[in-house]
Amino acid sequence: MKVAILGYGTVGSGVGEIIEKKASTDVKALELGYILERKENLHKHPLMCDDIDRILDDQDIDVVVETMGGIEPAHTYILQALSAGKHVVSANKAVIAQYEKEFHACAKAHGVKLLYEASCGGGIPWLHQLQSVKRIDSIDEIHGILNGTSNYILDHMSKEGTSFQEVLQNAQDLGYAEADPSADIDGDDIRNKLKISASVAFDCAPFQEIPTFGIRNIRKEDIAYAKAQHRNIKLIATAKRSGDYYGAVIEPTLYEEGLMEASVADNFNLACLHGTTIGDLRFFGQGAGKLPTAHAIVQDLLDLAQEVKLPEPSMHESLIYHPELLTSSYYIRSVLNDKEIQEILHGAIVHSEEAQGCRYTRTKPLEKAFLHKQMERILKKDPQAFMMALDQTGEEQA
Repeated sequence: MKVAILGYGTVGSGVGEIIEKKASTDVKALELGYILERKENLHKHPLMCDDIDRILDDQDIDVVVETMGGIEPAHTYILQALSAGKHVVSANKAVIAQYEKEFHACAKAHGVKLLYEASCGGGIPWLHQLQSVKRIDSIDEIHGILNGTSNYILDHMSKEGTSFQEVLQNAQDLGYAEADPSADIDGDDIRNKLKISASVAFDCAPFQEIPTFGIRNIRKEDIAYAKAQHRNIKLIATAKRSGDYYGAVIEPTLYEEGLMEASVADNFNLACLHGTTIGDLRFFGQGAGKLPTAHAIVQDLLDLAQEVKLPEPSMHESLIYHPELLTSSYYIRSVLNDKEIQEILHGAIVHSEEAQGCRYTRTKPLEKAFLHKQMERILKKDPQAFMMALDQTGEEQA
């Protein structure tokens, strides 16, 4: 099977490296045909070209691997490749989350497949596991740590007692965080992964309504406050289904020490599902990086080469956003006084205390969507405010 790679950055070069090394009998069936790159980079590899039409018009190219990232021109190139009768494998969670339904319709119309295991969980075979469980079960909830950069920052702030900015700089120096880390620390990356994961788990189009609060405002005092309660803070993506309704959220969450979520270190990921008969399943591994992500892409390529029968995503369910499905108590760090927060939260304060030189307010159990909306009001008055949800275990023990 002949392969063209669009983009030869970290992930694309990892795919090329695995194919060219041909370390296994299966991989020997893959042949690299083209690498699409900018004109100024064409000297770096003999197979590089800067003309997408050359790739699309070559009848010997069976599959296009898209590792460019971003929305355009990735969106256009994927549609062109599918329309040209070529399979597409992508690691691009942003473009898949936005155009997943359109891509699948185009692939079906032209008798080809779109695969994107590498878009969620890096080297963890997460989407494959969701499809496998669905052969027997209905999945009613998924959650997890799906962004390695944010987890690296939170883990090292906890281990080293250092500030957010110090650890972020270290993450950038190591290549875990981009020069502009907004997508990771504000929750955009993990939100795209949740959209894709939920669409596979629940057979629906990607969700549009996902309240999101990232870790941009976290301080080392928040980490110390959590540790004093024997808890760790993690940025968690959650989606829940009940009948024709769904709830979804991205937010910092407090987990008791000893729980699996609390123990995920460095840039690792943890993806979890709950099925009606299998119960809880958890998948742990490298959630990003050159070779783990490339490994997931090559697995998709081998499935295509070996004509593995893969489940077709249906996306036939039309789920309605229902915020009452997700609730929890929260801790809010803010300079606002009790009266101001009581007014904003409609009297939902349990207590407030001074700790680590900051003021923390504990709330009653609230709909997560309501709390996120009210946090927008708090942030207008206190732009550095931060919030942390309690997981269910924390709710029971607090």
